[in-house]
Amino acid sequence: MLDAKIKQKIIAKFATHAGDTGSTPVQVAILTEEINRLSEHLAEHKKDHSSRRGLLKKIGERRRLLRYFASEDPKGYEELTKKLKIKKRDFGEIKSLADEEDMMMPAPTEEAA
Repeated sequence: MLDAKIKQKIIAKFATHAGDTGSTPVQVAILTEEINRLSEHLAEHKKDHSSRRGLLKKIGERRRLLRYFASEDPKGYEELTKKLKIKKRDFGEIKSLADEEDMMMPAPTEEAA
């Protein structure tokens, strides 16, 4: 868990507008700081399996947020990964939810009409 002062500094640095505490860049930045701190802890305490599980959960959450952010704002995603110095992933061709719905519903045919 991060100290409130550190969290406020991260929010101030990555906020997209005044009063922003929950935008995707802010969430990713906070998760990245928590991941870094847990990684340092686990380097010293190798047998702390509960913390390792928490670390993996945070990594998964950050991955999902980054995938979403890359689909919504590719340029912002690139800037965020550079600022946080994290590896930029290729999520492949990201489809919107509307595209997935179109794929699920078969197109009407002339026979059905």
